[in-house]
Order: sequence, then structure tokens, then C-alpha cells
Amino acid sequence: MLLKKEGISLLAEKFDVFLFDLDGVIYIGGKLLPGVKETLVQLRKLNKRIYFLTNDPIPTRQQFVERLQSLGLEAHLDEVISSGWTTAKNLSLMNIRSVYVLGSEGLKTEIRQFGIELVENGPCQAVVVGHDDQLSFGHISQAIRLINLGANFIATNVDATFPGPEGPCPGTGAIVRAIQTSSGKRPLVIGKPYPPMFRTVLDHLDPKLGVAMVGDNPYTDILGAHQQGITAIFCSDKAIAFPSPKDFRLPDARISNLRGIFNPTITARPWDKPTYAWPETVEPAVAAVIFDETDRILLIKRMDFNVWGLPIGHIEPGETVQEAIIREVNEETGLQVTVSRFIGVYSDPRFLVVSHPSGKVSHYITSCMECKIVGGHLRADGVETAEVAFFKLDNLPTNCLSLHGEWLRDLLGRNNTVAIR
Repeated sequence: MLLKKEGISLLAEKFDVFLFDLDGVIYIGGKLLPGVKETLVQLRKLNKRIYFLTNDPIPTRQQFVERLQSLGLEAHLDEVISSGWTTAKNLSLMNIRSVYVLGSEGLKTEIRQFGIELVENGPCQAVVVGHDDQLSFGHISQAIRLINLGANFIATNVDATFPGPEGPCPGTGAIVRAIQTSSGKRPLVIGKPYPPMFRTVLDHLDPKLGVAMVGDNPYTDILGAHQQGITAIFCSDKAIAFPSPKDFRLPDARISNLRGIFNPTITARPWDKPTYAWPETVEPAVAAVIFDETDRILLIKRMDFNVWGLPIGHIEPGETVQEAIIREVNEETGLQVTVSRFIGVYSDPRFLVVSHPSGKVSHYITSCMECKIVGGHLRADGVETAEVAFFKLDNLPTNCLSLHGEWLRDLLGRNNTVAIR
């Protein structure tokens, strides 16, 4: 009631904890943005908890505190969660004791404070990639060599740019992408939109508290908040749009500056986190339904997923979907097949968004076909396929992909009962 009597808007009333991005939300360069100081003062008076989450890996946390205080803001060390400090903390949690660092002195200081050795030459347990204007081709080449020798590849963040007084500046992501392209390895990313930075705060909060992320980047702040199941407020005078209303990068509210948190006309839609992860790519795929002469169905268990399912695979450049499924079935099972009929195209992200062991998340648009055996010998290739076997429809494995049951029901008729669990 107190909040309503004071005319506090629903945004300020609804949330107990506010996570603020720094660059583009609190300041740009050395200039405080409009509405910031009075908004933060009022939030603190209302006993709201405040954290500053920044992907900037260059300064130390203490330097961020000093920067905020120099701008006339109240700020405390435990309120600043930077990608550099969070990276150092996670290195310690991973029991990594030696690293090669591409980054600033601030990043190196944060890492040293966790008792981790910085290596200039020779073997190390991890390569940490941050941002430093003085990085050279030699530094990048050394990082690639160490990663290829077995060092963990860890990135403070993968922002392509960061806001500057005269426009976007190249970010850490440009360096990370160069190393990833040359090494063929994916990094463990600590900063937004990935979980480690968010979990550093959220894991220590009462889950009953209302939490909102306020940021200016839909690809880091908004996406990252939504992946953690929390509300995302977009701070910008420009609206953003994505084709799908289900896009994780669409904010729940938009404010032109922080004063909008107290604007009674601005409310936030509820964010109901879907059951699937946000995919990096949308890719074409194929699947086969294959019966033997006794009407048993062919299932395989892939090496990367400990579940049974229909033979599935990807389409190579220049292939038709029919050519792709014939090749995939032969590679994974040793059987030669022809396509009998087309069953359907499936795209439900609840079932077809796949998180790979490498960390890549893909949404597969799958063309499913019924195939007929015309030759070959049944086998598991031992590379992608762990097991392969025929099963009766009334005695399928208990650990079977649920969507594949939909494909079977479409093939056999919607009233047919197929025991896919």
C-alpha cells in the first residue's frame, strides 16, 4: 500500500532486486546518463537490492566501484559483478591454477587475487580471453597453440561491440571469434547472456524475490535474463522487433532511461520461460521410419545422447532430403534404404531444440520419411551410433525420444497407440 500511496509504478513495485547493465544504461564513456542518480537513490530508499552486471572485462571490481562513486552514485564492492571477476571466480571453482590471459591488467589482477598463476610461456590449464587494445597477432597465435595442446578455452564475454561516445567499438567477441575459428574449439563463456554471471547473483537470492534485468543489449542483457527465467527490461529510446513473438530477445518492458522504472504507464509482461533452450542456429534435418519384414521398427541410440530414437541426421550442401536420409541411415546403421513416402515436416522447439555436448544449441527443422530396406547389414558405427536394433511397437525402450512418437502416430494414424514415453 505504501508504494501505491507514493505513486510508485508497477515496475518499481513489482521487483525486489534490480540487475543493471553499466555501459549504455548507467553511463556511456565517462558521462552519467539521464535519470540514473535519482532512480538509484529512490530504489535504495525503497530497500530494493541493486547489482551492477557488466560484460566489460577490463577494470577490476574495485575500479568499477570507484568509477561509479566518482559519478556521484552509491556503489559497493559486493554489488558489482563484472565478467572479469566472475571469470576469475569460476576459474577457482574449476580448480584451474595456471592460465594464459589475453586481456587487461585489471583482468589479470582479478585472476591473481584468486591465487591463480599467470603463464606467459609454456603449458597451462586454461586460456582466458578478455579485451585489451594492446593485443597482437602473436598473443592470439599463442592462445590458439595452447588451446590445441589441451588448455581450456574460456572467454570473459563474447560481445561483438560495446557503446562508445562516437558509436560502437569492437568488443571481446571479435577476439574470441578469431581464436574459435582458428582452433576449431568453442569457449566456455562467463559473461551475459551465459549463465555464470547471472548465477553468481541469483544463486544467493531467495527464489521468492522478484528480479529484473535492466539492459540495452537484446543479445546479452535481454536474452541472458530470459534464459535464467527473470524479467528483462530494455533501456533504450529505440524499440526493437524480432519476427517471432516467442523470441527470447524481446523485452518484457521498454524504458527510454531509468526514470521509466517509476513511470506509472509502463508495465512489464510476465515472462514464462519455455522448456527449451534458446537455439543459436536453425538447421535442416532428416529422419527415417524403417520397419523390417515382421513390422518391427528400427531405433538407434546415439553416442552423444543416451536415449533411443529414429535414425536422424543433417543435410549436406547439395543434397536433397531423400539423398540425405539414405546416406545417414547407411552411415549409422549399415543398411541401404529407399524412400517410400513423405510423412511430414516437424519444427516444434519443445522437442527439436537440441543442446549438444559441445555447448552448441540448435533448432532442427526435420523432414521425416518412411524408408524401405533394400540391402546392407545391420550394425552400429561406434562413432555416432552406440546401439542399433529393431523393436516391436508394443515393446519399445523406456528411454525413447517423445517427439518420435508423434512421427510414428502420424505415420500409423492418429488413433493408433504407440507407447513412446
